[in-house]
Amino acid sequence: MQAKSGIVSRSVSSVSSSRSGSFFARLLAILSVAVTIVMVDSVNADAEAANPKYAGIVVDAKTGNVLYSENADRLQYPASLTKMMTLYMTFEALEQGRIRLDTPVPFSAHASAQAPTKLGVRAGGTITVEQGILGLVTLSANDAATALGEMLGGGSEDRFAQLMTAKAHALGMTRTTYRNANGLPNTAQMTTARDQARLGIALRQHFPQYYGYFSTRAFKFGSRTIRSHNRLVGSVRGVDGIKTGYTRAAGFNLVSSVQVDGKSIVGVVMGGASTPARDAQMRNLIASYLPKASSRGGSSALIAQAAPAPVMIVTPAPVQPKKAQQMAKTITAAQPPISAAADLSLPHKGPLPDARYQVAETEVAYAETAAPKSDNPLVAQPMPAPTKVKTMAFKPQAAVAAPKPMPASMPSEQGDTSVDNVTTASTTPSPTRAASTSNGPTGWVVQVGVSPSRQMAMDLLEGAKSKGGKALASAKPFAVAYAAGGDQLYRARFGGFDDQRDAVNACKALKKAGIKCWAAAQ
Repeated sequence: MQAKSGIVSRSVSSVSSSRSGSFFARLLAILSVAVTIVMVDSVNADAEAANPKYAGIVVDAKTGNVLYSENADRLQYPASLTKMMTLYMTFEALEQGRIRLDTPVPFSAHASAQAPTKLGVRAGGTITVEQGILGLVTLSANDAATALGEMLGGGSEDRFAQLMTAKAHALGMTRTTYRNANGLPNTAQMTTARDQARLGIALRQHFPQYYGYFSTRAFKFGSRTIRSHNRLVGSVRGVDGIKTGYTRAAGFNLVSSVQVDGKSIVGVVMGGASTPARDAQMRNLIASYLPKASSRGGSSALIAQAAPAPVMIVTPAPVQPKKAQQMAKTITAAQPPISAAADLSLPHKGPLPDARYQVAETEVAYAETAAPKSDNPLVAQPMPAPTKVKTMAFKPQAAVAAPKPMPASMPSEQGDTSVDNVTTASTTPSPTRAASTSNGPTGWVVQVGVSPSRQMAMDLLEGAKSKGGKALASAKPFAVAYAAGGDQLYRARFGGFDDQRDAVNACKALKKAGIKCWAAAQ
């Protein structure tokens, strides 16, 4: 009996030892994976910080103090971060009662033709305002952004872009200029990391009732399930939005809002080399600077505590209207620029109602300004009241001037293009591309734009030539350098035309393809 007992005892001990060894092996494997992930994130973050296109900032949303800054005031391309302002304008219209979440948003041929990513609504179709909001915060839908911009701009995306720029300046984003509603490439559309942090804070502070949309993980659109591009929402504790962005010229952009344990920050990463590198850098910034944020900078009411959005939102399918919806003729007043403070404090004074843009046959409406919602300098921006709307006669005024484009070279990069994988004017150089010269061909030329680097000018020309068809078949692309305010810029031009008629015809073909241009004698 004792022998048998000893055998049983040794057998149990052996099994126990085997199980213990298996447990420790699994534990070591888990720890190894965790350490590897941390090391990879650290390497990605270090590489991102060394990227010459990189810009970043972290702001304590309760105090406005800048906790971290690198190239925060350098002009950058916003890409789809542009949609943050489109959403700001949409939320403002909702709060003022000018539109509702179920208001139909008509799609013009221009909106429907925007490059991917997009909802794919055909010209003449409609979606609701809420579907448009969800399309912007998840898919970053370019067609929906343009449709919202046209509706809020009285039928004109250009007019809406003027209103966006004026609103940006009223919020203290003095280095930001908008030229469209979706962020597709435009060399005059520029911003800074600091300005985007200010906008992120303003969205959360001014519209807590709508801010929850930014944490939407997915929503149902007809038969499609559309999932968010923002990979940090749901994977990093406390991240509740806000927006991703990508074009080849801009790189990979991200604005993130974090609220944890009574602390709150907004971080911005711009010019990233890839989605993983950008996300790793943001994780690194959050881990490094959230502990340094204040937990006492104002009461809890000063930081929007919006309820989390549902994991899945179901919306009605897009519909084809029986009759085209008539565009609204009333738009909000444009605001004049105001000087920016040294910190990230939002302006103390509300928008002034006497600014005007050059808008033909349009009445401009504005609302009486209301008292500030808070004494906190971050949120002391008086919001327009939803009533007492006045209509005033239109007076022409010059359009908002664009800031100088960033002179730094922005070489094309290979990386993860899963975010906002758009068709852009900045493409990989072709082996057959004509070499640029200092002055280019003589005779008649067609200019399609101005870029901050020779490479970007040639990229712009290559994209234009692919859309110009036969009219540009024999045209010679070249870039002409010139100085503007101490910066070196490059005019993107086509030459090789026999006469004025050929140049004008080429320009007409480009305009039909949606590319602005002009013909002149060289």
